[in-house]
Amino acid sequence: MPNRLIDETSPYLLQHAHNPVDWYAWGEEALARARAEDRPILLSIGYSACHWCHVMERESFENPAIARLMNELFVNIKVDREERPDLDGIYMQAVQALTGHGGWPMTVFLTPDGAPFYGGTYFPPEDRGHMPGFPRVLTGVAEAYRARRADVDKNAAQLREMLQRKIVPPQTGPLTPALLDRALQGVIGSIDWAEGGFGGAPKFPQPMTLEFLLRQHVRTGSGQALRAVELTLDKMADGGIYDQLGGGFHRYAVDRIWLVPHFEKMLYDNAQLARVYLQAFLATGSPRYRQVVEETLEYVRREMTHPDGGFYSTQDADSEGEEGKFFVWTVEEVDALLGAEDGPLFRAFFDVTRAGNFEHQNILHIAEPAEAVAERLGVTLERLGAAIERGRGILHAAREERVHPGRDEKVLTAWNGMMMRAFAEAGAALERPDWVDVAARNAEFVMRELWRDGRLLRTWKDGCAKLNGYLEDHACYADALVALYEATFDPRWLEDAQTIADVILDRFADTESGGFFDTASDHEQLVTRPKDIFDNATPSGTSVAVDMLSRLALLTGDERYRQAAEGVLTMFATIASEHPTSFGRLLCALDFAIGRPREIAIVGPFESEATRALRRAVFGRYLPNRVVAGSPGPADGDTIPLLQDRPLRDGRPTAYVCEGYVCQTPMTGAEELTALLTSG
Repeated sequence: MPNRLIDETSPYLLQHAHNPVDWYAWGEEALARARAEDRPILLSIGYSACHWCHVMERESFENPAIARLMNELFVNIKVDREERPDLDGIYMQAVQALTGHGGWPMTVFLTPDGAPFYGGTYFPPEDRGHMPGFPRVLTGVAEAYRARRADVDKNAAQLREMLQRKIVPPQTGPLTPALLDRALQGVIGSIDWAEGGFGGAPKFPQPMTLEFLLRQHVRTGSGQALRAVELTLDKMADGGIYDQLGGGFHRYAVDRIWLVPHFEKMLYDNAQLARVYLQAFLATGSPRYRQVVEETLEYVRREMTHPDGGFYSTQDADSEGEEGKFFVWTVEEVDALLGAEDGPLFRAFFDVTRAGNFEHQNILHIAEPAEAVAERLGVTLERLGAAIERGRGILHAAREERVHPGRDEKVLTAWNGMMMRAFAEAGAALERPDWVDVAARNAEFVMRELWRDGRLLRTWKDGCAKLNGYLEDHACYADALVALYEATFDPRWLEDAQTIADVILDRFADTESGGFFDTASDHEQLVTRPKDIFDNATPSGTSVAVDMLSRLALLTGDERYRQAAEGVLTMFATIASEHPTSFGRLLCALDFAIGRPREIAIVGPFESEATRALRRAVFGRYLPNRVVAGSPGPADGDTIPLLQDRPLRDGRPTAYVCEGYVCQTPMTGAEELTALLTSG
């Protein structure tokens, strides 16, 4: 018989709906039972693409004897961390405090009022080396709760106090370029100059920090910052972390050299990486970076987009019960598909060998430049290139016939905002109206399906939207709507962004200590009201809100937005400059706020080639600190301040550029505009 999770929409919770465990979803029913029976709570948190979450389910949650122990001793609650980042963030802090590390699956034991007192991550089904078996953990925790209740309550009180304490005390101070200089030095000092990226294994892409480096290259002319970005992007694009056949990036590399990935694919990774490769293309003109942008966005459109326009969340690492099976190849498979002529060329370029590089099979990656491979094989570069392109198409088609990894098809508002912004910006920069259409369809979907009663909801699946949205949902989606406005000049998207920004100020602002909470003022009461300011795999809601509010202030002239953004930056800029890889997005927002951003207005018929040329001059180059407004004609009555009193000059499409309260002479020629925008 299925358990209560059968009524949920989360694919992760549904994966556990037929466990013999008496699971509850997080909610008052489970909490009330724990209070009424004075039982401890076993809280298990994971997500559908998590490999070790699947392992623990198979080993423990599907084991009748272990499930019986869980049911006898605890009220068992299963949470999808992607649906409930508030719970995940709170209890991850507790597990890290208890064990010194964190991760998923996460197992936390709570008192009936939700206070954590013991926890860990993965537990095996029996004692394994230094790891206690899950049954021993269950009986030990239950015994402690019954027989040593005073100790449990004391531990819970200490953890509760820790969770409620402000992790980073605000440090007020002036916002100056010296903060960016210090942050740049810190980031440069952490670069792996041999393999790119930051630190050793496992190695994560950290696109927000790469964007910060690109911005500092523009601000200071630092060649070192640009070299760090190019090295990292080149290594990732050539590595196994990048899907060489289908496009898109896996979660991270388990090694230092980007070869062996953890094979899951996350929407938020691909959104952020598509943007930073786009920015690098605009800054350098590298065709390889443009190729990565195109292949990544096409992967998302092809495999991660709901027919109605929403973006799915993740693809699993596993297929047919094996991690990475969908993505790897043998020599025999390649030669059977490509034949005796193209097979060896393709294998040489993608380093496919009989020994293999992953469990006797091969993850496709580029070990050396095509020129070197062609010279070694004694073929022309053109011949090698033809074999590579033909082979990629044939192997991709053959791979499509394999059993695909599972896909988590819930639509998360924050992650959709990240991906929608990537489509909007890439569509504008690369003149791909089809990508702008993808972004607009997503906006129509989210604002139709996930906007309820003056707020955004968190998640949607199979026609059901639920859970109040968090700060990151509102901030990421307003952020995306600003980008969509700039790509389309359709004022409704800017109006929607303002509406959501007002919700942030009204429901999420900390009016006592400053900054923003992660949960709204009417959110359910938890053991603490979270307020995460760190940029991790995804940017914090605070960082995105600051960035978005700064841009929105310039477009709308609303001083509330600027003041709110500046207030947060004043609180956290110092700590961000001291720990730059933990604040990549916030530092980008700081760079915008103190970087004298340009305010650009383009007035002229949108279908006119002269107007398109002006747009091309703006969107076709890397200008990180700018906002753009547009109107098809004179807009004296326009509600957007940048468009007021902006007539056509001599009846021709015209661009207006202002910076620091000073405006330049209106321009009608794209060359003239280009010269201005590239001059310091």
